[in-house]
Amino acid sequence: MDLLSDQGLRLDGRRPDELRNIRCKMGVFNQADGSAYLEQGNTKVLATVYGPHQPRGQARNRAPHDEAFVNCQYSMAVFSTGERKNRPRGDRKSQEMSIHLRQALVSAIRTELYPRSQLDIFVEVLQADGGNYCACVNAATLALVDAGVGMREYAVACSASLANGEIPLVDISHLEESTGGPNLTVASLPISGQVALMEMSQRFHSDHLPKVLERALEGCKDIHRILDDTVRKHVEETGRASGWGQVDRAGIVL
Repeated sequence: MDLLSDQGLRLDGRRPDELRNIRCKMGVFNQADGSAYLEQGNTKVLATVYGPHQPRGQARNRAPHDEAFVNCQYSMAVFSTGERKNRPRGDRKSQEMSIHLRQALVSAIRTELYPRSQLDIFVEVLQADGGNYCACVNAATLALVDAGVGMREYAVACSASLANGEIPLVDISHLEESTGGPNLTVASLPISGQVALMEMSQRFHSDHLPKVLERALEGCKDIHRILDDTVRKHVEETGRASGWGQVDRAGIVL
């Protein structure tokens, strides 16, 4: 099935380099230290952050003495895919996603600021329509900023694929995931250009991988600008007594 029409448009009407519509809001839960809700197309994600606080349970033995222990938990609501899930959390896929989520976020968090502490990040997919991991990383980044957690910069994720065998696409929807070829998921720190995680659903030909990776990184930069605008507006509207969560002109979270 061709993912591009004769007019060069995708199945949902987007151009190859066009992101899905992104809507996000910070501070949606008063009970959490930080929270954010994000919609990326029809994928909807809720992220909450608790801490830093004293390590609890098994984390007491795993928490390093010179930095924070970051605990990430990924789950999907039972109604997220349109059909009931028997194990919405704790299954193998959720555990794998939790590990990948932690890998991306730890690269951005200044864990050395919180020795002998624990930071809990919970992300739940309320509606799944492709790019679940990417939306979770983006929502969790906003929740961390809302919690005032010190960060080197934003952690941002985006996916990319190939259409008609040669044209790179950005921000892949579920329909494109299920009908297209291999997908590439990238989590990066856009300002420094570091790649925190890169995962392929299938192998890419060596001739195609560089341009697909470039398209994914460009998507990360575009998403970074959207998240940064959200943070700036949130700070203007709510303020921060301590200054935590504010962003300087270079885009660095203070």
